[in-house]
Formats: sequence, C-alpha cells, structure tokens
Amino acid sequence: MESWLSWASRPLLVSAPMYGHSNATLAVEVTKAAGLGFIPGGFDFWAESPQIKALEDELILARSLLEKAGMAQDPLPVGVGFITCHPSASNFMNTALPVLLKYKPTAVWLFAPDPDAPQRAHPEIIRHLHASGIKAFVQVGTVAVAREAVSDGADVLVAQGIDAGGHQFSRAASVISLVPEIRQMLDTEFPRGGTGLLAAGGIVGARAVAAALALGADGAVLGTRLLVAPESSMSKTGKDSIIKASDGGASTVKSAVLDDIQSTAIWPKLYDGRALIGESYKDYESGMSVKDNVEKFKEAAREGDESRKIIWCGTGIGLVNEPLPTGMIIAETRKGAESVLKSLF
Repeated sequence: MESWLSWASRPLLVSAPMYGHSNATLAVEVTKAAGLGFIPGGFDFWAESPQIKALEDELILARSLLEKAGMAQDPLPVGVGFITCHPSASNFMNTALPVLLKYKPTAVWLFAPDPDAPQRAHPEIIRHLHASGIKAFVQVGTVAVAREAVSDGADVLVAQGIDAGGHQFSRAASVISLVPEIRQMLDTEFPRGGTGLLAAGGIVGARAVAAALALGADGAVLGTRLLVAPESSMSKTGKDSIIKASDGGASTVKSAVLDDIQSTAIWPKLYDGRALIGESYKDYESGMSVKDNVEKFKEAAREGDESRKIIWCGTGIGLVNEPLPTGMIIAETRKGAESVLKSLF
C-alpha cells in the first residue's frame, strides 16, 4: 500500500466511512495526519439519488480542503465508502461511477453485498474501479468472504471483528482470531502477496493498533473513536452518550432488531449491527413488540427526544473519554502505537 499512499505514515490509520457521521471534513483531517480518510457514499444508486448528489458535494469540499492544505493531487488522497446490499447496487456504474471518475478518490470501500442478489455486485464494480485507477477496499467478517474478495480483485481487505460498532457480519469472530487467520489464508493461498490487510472493530487507541499489527494487519481502522471528534456529524447527545459510557461489552448490544426499531431494515440476514443499549432496546428486552417500539421511536423523533435513538458504537467506548480533534486522535494514536511496540522489545 505504501506505493500508492505516498503521503501516509506507518502504521497506517484509516477512518471508517460511517454513514451519517463521517464526512469530508473528518476524512481530510485523517489524511492530513498522514492517514487515509473515507467519506461515506451511501447505499442508494438509483438515478437522481440524493445520496450520490450529497457525495459529489462532499468530494467538492474535500478537494477544496485538500487544496488549502497543499495536498490536492490526482488521485485525491481520500476514499469513498459504499454499502452494496441495496437493490440499486446493479446501477452503481450508472450513478456512482461517473462521480468517482470526475473526482478520482484514491480508493473505494465496499461492504455488505446481498448474497441473494441475482448477480454478485462486487466483481463488476471492482473491475470498473481498477479500470479507472481506483483501489478497492472490501470489508469482510469471515475468512471465506475474505478469500472471495481477494478472488474478486480486492486491493485491501478490511477484516472487521465483532467488537465493531455499526453494521457487520452477524456471525463472525473478533479481530484476535479473524486477522491472523486471514493473514494465514493470504500467505498460503495467495503467496504472491500484494493484498493489504487492515484490522477493524473495537480499535480505539494505541494499544489496540499495536495489537492489530502484531496479529498480522498492515494497519488499523478507527470508527467509534472518531465519532466524538468535533469534525464528526454525530449529534451532541450521541457524542455525550459515548463519552459517558464504559464497559463496552456490557453496555452495547449486537442485534438485527436495532434496524427494525429505527426502520432501516435494508440489511440481508447475513448482517446485523452493534449499538449502545438505550431505551428502545431495553423495552425490547422487556417484551415490548417491535411494532410498538417503532411507534415509540417515531414519536420520540417527532418530539425531538433522542432518548430512544440508536447510537451505533463499538465495545471500545470505555476507552473513548474526551472529544479530541480528528487530526490529534490520529497523530497521538500512531505515536502511542509506536511506543507500545518499542516497549515490548
């Protein structure tokens, strides 16, 4: 990856393209701190998609911010992330690709293809990305899916463990076993190398980054840690809730019902999500029907009450204690990881 990430420093730190929370400003701050920032591109690829229009606006902003920082280049040193389970994924080449060709981000991150779709989405998308000089990152949660992604032409695998916040594979492992097994698979089945490997899920600080490198990753992805940064689009209520939370294994939950409650059930059964345990999930545990829960969720939203909101975050929330600027988070995490690794030898 070093050959096409000329501005980046080791260990490579990447921001997740968290839909609704990440944005061009946050992504550029990651890149300016010698990492790789990703802008969320959404999941709707139909003609006249408002998400594609919003993505174009974000890429215009990213280019402007990078120009001011003296970092505008071709390709643009940011990435774009897409969710590919929506029925419109087959229209990617007609709506998303022209925007990518116009602004030339360095990479595109793909996640969550529908296994029951008439045609697999990623192979054709990756072929078009490569033809356009854009690298393909593919988020995976199992060794089998990682193997498939490499065969499809992925340049980088994002091995996401179940400690992650937000959406992920419903049946998977933590990075502690997932990353080494994917590394083993790459080394034995694809010995020519060339495929990068990033660890994601529960990584919020220097120790976790150092551990990811020891497990065989080439770098690490930060998501939850960046949610509370001032550049994040997350609401103040969400940020405050994450900062106040602790003991992430007990205070978060991984369940498909979270999407049912907030009426975002676009996800195939292969996927679910992890979020902070809030009033909506507590009522579900107490026996409230999903239908009634949805109504209470909508009523609260109409009244501006965020107490029932689903706050997607990972198990590392107990280590997220203050809302530092994005660039500082990246710089301090990298420096800290280097110190941790040096202290072990």
